Amino acid sequence: MSLNSFGHLFRFTTWGESHGSAIGAVVDGCPPGLAISEAQIQPFLDARRPGQSRFTTQRQEPDQVRILSGVFEGKTTGTPISLMIENVDQRSKDYGDVAKAYRPGHADYAYDAKYGFRDYRGGGRSSARETASRVAAGAVARLVIPEVKILAWVSEIGGDRIDMDHFDADEIGRNPFFCPDSWAAARWEKLVDDARKSGSSLGAVVECVATGVPAGWGAPLYAKLDAELAHAMMGINAVKGVEIGDGFEAARNTGEGNADPMRPGSGAPEFLANHAGGIAGGISTGQPVTVRVAFKPTSSILTPMPTITREGEATELFTKGRHDPCVGIRGVPVVEAMMALVLADQKLLHRGQVG
Repeated sequence: MSLNSFGHLFRFTTWGESHGSAIGAVVDGCPPGLAISEAQIQPFLDARRPGQSRFTTQRQEPDQVRILSGVFEGKTTGTPISLMIENVDQRSKDYGDVAKAYRPGHADYAYDAKYGFRDYRGGGRSSARETASRVAAGAVARLVIPEVKILAWVSEIGGDRIDMDHFDADEIGRNPFFCPDSWAAARWEKLVDDARKSGSSLGAVVECVATGVPAGWGAPLYAKLDAELAHAMMGINAVKGVEIGDGFEAARNTGEGNADPMRPGSGAPEFLANHAGGIAGGISTGQPVTVRVAFKPTSSILTPMPTITREGEATELFTKGRHDPCVGIRGVPVVEAMMALVLADQKLLHRGQVG
């Protein structure tokens, strides 16, 4: 079992490697009759695309998506939608040393231990390049949930957090960090520049909020909405932690402090807090669904690190080539895509069970 697919009724499979000829996704279970075009998908890929600033990898990929199947006369047909993105700027020669030794912190050794060999060119399937396929699939998922608005941003880089009193949603698209706090974005320029120039990298936290999710999506046990979201986010390359709502902070709270009090509202309860992140008992409450995702520092760095060769001999290795000094920056469109993919799936599951 290769486990390259995600979802239940709305399901997608990604394919391809970082330095192969192309990558892509096959989306299955999309309802028919939804208007779709490559132009609708492209803006999401453009947001994730590398080489747009000095704060990301300088690999130049246009990430132009092609729809190969599942669409006729501008509408989905209900059959599998195949999406393809060509790779045009590979430099496999940069990975000659990686073929002989393992990058500490990367998946090199684990892949070798599992399969007995690996595609060392850019990390193959373990590369963040794979996430472009998820972003394309997520653009399709958004068509299924037009009632939902999804917004993500970087809230922390290298331990430096934004000030929520300075939060401006319009600012997210004005700077290369997807940062809603212009003061933090100015600080991060030097922070990321210093890491890049020193041959190092930084971690980041991405926050995502989905508004308009109605009450009732999810299930009490084995398809909990929060569990599906955690599964989706943890499956993103370089992610090492996920929080729903208050997350770990809830463990430091009291029952009354962590509760989300309710008052009568117009047709639905009026909540006085949202510590649960819009999910209770695995089912959406109608409040905004909130997720925080922690990205580790990029493992491909120019700083020499102790490691071993494939033969088990001690050596040092630094990674040549073009890499993100903070991979979490380009994680924002990926987190949004995974949120859309989970919610589209949960909407169809909900409709299938309760009509």
